[in-house]
Order: sequence, then structure tokens, then C-alpha cells
Amino acid sequence: MTQTPTGGNVSLGMPQLPAPAYPDDVRARLETDAKAIIDRYPGSRSALLPMLHLVQSEEGHVTRTGMQFCADLLGLTTAEVTAVATFYTMYRRKPSGDYQVGVCTNTLCAVMGGDAIFEELKEHLGVGNNGTTDDGKITLEHIECNAACDYAPVVMVNWEFFDNQTPESARKMVDDLRAGRTVEPTRGAPLCTFKETARILAGFPDERPGAVAATGGAGPASLVGLRLAKGETPQQTRIVHPRGEAAGQEGE
Repeated sequence: MTQTPTGGNVSLGMPQLPAPAYPDDVRARLETDAKAIIDRYPGSRSALLPMLHLVQSEEGHVTRTGMQFCADLLGLTTAEVTAVATFYTMYRRKPSGDYQVGVCTNTLCAVMGGDAIFEELKEHLGVGNNGTTDDGKITLEHIECNAACDYAPVVMVNWEFFDNQTPESARKMVDDLRAGRTVEPTRGAPLCTFKETARILAGFPDERPGAVAATGGAGPASLVGLRLAKGETPQQTRIVHPRGEAAGQEGE
């Protein structure tokens, strides 16, 4: 706030400083976890990325309080922390839902139906990109690439894969999430909340029974090329040839 010549107050739109502190019990708990993270690295500033996941696991997004906490423990300025927190899209800057639903709208997923899925979910949930439903369950966003083009179109929920989706299957999936029904990814670990996911990304073990074993590796479609190279795939497997050429016609 600043005073005008007439004595009135005018807001400059600046945030209040300093950031509010965590309650003592929360800070003590986070400091214990933060020390475990920092001890993994030869230089403390290298711990910033997992530290941001840690504070995100506390409130569901990276707050000014969380950034100040990271700066204090790592000997950084808040500007340095903010520069990192605003660069990576996995760090949320405003309150988010329990389930982050990301629809790939990059080229292949888009033409295979990703754009239609995204439009369907926006209308069905009544939110736009990066919008959160009123019940706080779902935050919807479009993602540039989920690195799973062989399963296009792909949707991710808290970074777990839902492959070969349709507008109908994606709509049912978000409805089930909002209703509290069990939703299973097509591959990978069982779903947990976004806060729980953030704690795992901070480097702490996933203690749910069987969750680690369920993560697995690449799916069958991703391994076809490797199996072909090893001669393990039967010859009758359909292979798409360059420029639509039929088998045996290359170079003719």
C-alpha cells in the first residue's frame, strides 16, 4: 500500500512480504524430510527439485511459503527458487485437484483423438485448461507429450498412464474419480492422490503394498521394435512400410 497526496491508500498489487511461515509442527516435520533429501547430494542446491515436490506434497501446490522454506534450507534466494518453480510444469502454482488429468494434444495423440477427448472433458467437467472442478477432485490440462505415442491417444492421471482412450472412456474415468470409485491405470502403479504422488517424486518410498512391483516397464507396443530386432516377433506381424509401400516392393 502507498499513500496518495490526499491521504488515501492505493494498492500497488504487490504480494505481502515475507511469506507466511509454516506452523511449527509442520515446519519441523518438513525439515526432517528435507534433511533426508539434502543428504543425498554433494551440494545442497542440487536438492531443489525434490524439495519443491516435498512442499507440493504438503499443500497440493508450490506456495510462497514453500518456496521460502526451500530457500531458507538450501541457502538460496527466493528469486532463484521461484525461477525453478515457474519453469517446470509439474510444479503447480495454484490450488489443484486431487487428480491431475492430463490429455496429450501433441501431434499424434491429437489426430488419433486427443483433441476430441480434451474438448469432451472441458465441456463435461465445466472447466478450461488448468481449471479445477468445484469439488476439488479434478484439475484438467493439456500436455504436449506423454512419451507414449504407440498408445495414442493417451491420458495421464497423476502421471499414471491411461492408454488408447476415447472421449467416452475418459469421461467415465473422471466420473469414477469424482465419485470415489476405484480407477485402474492401463499400466503402471495404482493411482494415489496428487499430494501422495508429489511425495513419491520427492524421493520417498511408495509404501503401498505391491505398488512398486506394479510399475513394470514399457508396454508391449513399445517393445515391438526391440523384439523385431531380436528376431522374436513372428513374421506374420503386420509392419507398416515407408510411404505406404507393400512388403517386397521397396526400391521398385
